This record gives sequence, C-alpha cells and structure tokens, in this order.
Amino acid sequence: MKPSIFVVEDDPDISRLVRHHLESGGFAVKLFSSGATVISESEKQRPALFILDIMVPGKDGLELCRQIRQIPSLAPTPVIFLTARSGEADRVLGLELGADDYIPKPFSPRELVARVKAVLRRFERPLTQGPLRVGEIEIDPGAMTLNVRGAPVTTTATEFRLLEYFARHLGRVFTRDQLLDSVWRDTAFVTPRSVDVYVRRIREKIEPDPENPRYLRTVRGAGYRFEAPK
Repeated sequence: MKPSIFVVEDDPDISRLVRHHLESGGFAVKLFSSGATVISESEKQRPALFILDIMVPGKDGLELCRQIRQIPSLAPTPVIFLTARSGEADRVLGLELGADDYIPKPFSPRELVARVKAVLRRFERPLTQGPLRVGEIEIDPGAMTLNVRGAPVTTTATEFRLLEYFARHLGRVFTRDQLLDSVWRDTAFVTPRSVDVYVRRIREKIEPDPENPRYLRTVRGAGYRFEAPK
C-alpha cells in the first residue's frame, strides 16, 4: 500500500498542486481545507505523515501539531509545516511543538516531495541495531520505543533518531553540523538552530531536571555530548 499523507491546506490551488506531486511521488493523499476533522480522521486511519498549513480555519496548524503530539497513537507520526509564516521565530516555534520539518511558501513541489521522503526515511526502522541502556534510559531502535525511569516516553521520529545517535556514541562531542550530517543527512534545508531545539525537547523527556542535564550535556564552544551519569 502507498504511504498515506494528510494535507491540511485551505488554498485549493496549493492543495491540488501538493496532491498532484505527492501522488506522482508514490503517496496516497487526503486533503483537508480546515483542521476541524483532522484528528478524528487520523485516529480512524493513522497517516504516515502530516503536512500542515499554519493559517487554516478552525484549529490552526500549530494547535493541530500540539494535539497530535499529545495523543499517544498519533504522537510518533512525522509532521511538516508548509506555511507562509517563514520567519526564524515561526520556524523555531514549529520545531518546539514537535514538527519534523518546516517549509516556507512559496515552495518548489519537487523539493516538497524530496523533504517528505527525507523525513520518512528517519522513521525507517533499522534491521540490526540492538537495544541500548544508559543509566535510567532504555532505547529500543527495533521497536522505536524509549523508556525513562521505567516509564514509556513518546518521541517523534527525529527526536528518537537524534537520541539514539547520541547514545551509540557515548562521551563523544558532536558539533551541530556533524549532527545534521549524521542524523538529518539531507541538510540543505535544516539549520544548526534546529539541533538546539531538538536537544531541548529531548532533555525535557529524559532529564530529571532539564535545566541541569545529567545525560545530554552542552560543551561550550563545541556542541553536545551524551554521557552516562556518575
């Protein structure tokens, strides 16, 4: 079956353009002109990915993303914002809410399809990597699950991949650019600031005190290091 993508966009011309190129790229597409029924439809049939415009009638894209991340069955699903709000503050807000990518309008349809595929690649499960345990953190790449202090914690695909990469390289310092190359891979559209946003989100999920991290440490002037607490 083709991967299903839910597109929330109130401009019919943009909707048709997005659907045409995504379907040509091998995806099944369901269009929504408002946010009213997106959550209920998603709970009936979970899509492989959401593409959300921020400024749509009813629930806007930011609220939709917030709700998606709060529903356990939907929370791991990748989210891409496709929006005319292209400022740095808007991009950071989108990432902080749990978006996996942020594409400003006007956009190249071919670029959109490429970035959808890049985000979905992060969600692909590895075939050989075994589980990891660092302190009170348990990471199972095969099942895409994270347990912290014995309790399951929901992550996005991007958060999971970044945390797994850190955990497999204990004690090593990575610059933001190195992390972009290793975890995002397709780095033409992602900024080093994005790494900071994801590190902050990961700390909120794994650290007893995110303001004083024990696992995911900042190395001033260099980047970040993941370590087992003493």
